[in-house]
Amino acid sequence: NTAIAMRKLSFPYVTIETGRAGTLRNVTCVEDAFELLTLYWPKQYRGVRWSIAHQACIDATSRKASAASVQRAFIEAAKEAGIYFNQEKSSVKI
Repeated sequence: NTAIAMRKLSFPYVTIETGRAGTLRNVTCVEDAFELLTLYWPKQYRGVRWSIAHQACIDATSRKASAASVQRAFIEAAKEAGIYFNQEKSSVKI
């Protein structure tokens, strides 16, 4: 099961705004990132960076990408969508 495999791939949290402005969510693993990208991402921001982040999640489940690379791609997609807020201080710098 892909979702079970993703659950084990944690990374330092990334905080994004969801829904209404001011509502924050911490994304802490590949599974969270995949769920947001697939089910909740604003359709108008499903561009190149979204595609890269989405594919990184898929690749991470088959060990073709690391959780850190998913985190970096997710941050870039969130910045592009204008929903990026913050990240854990110990997270990977991009």
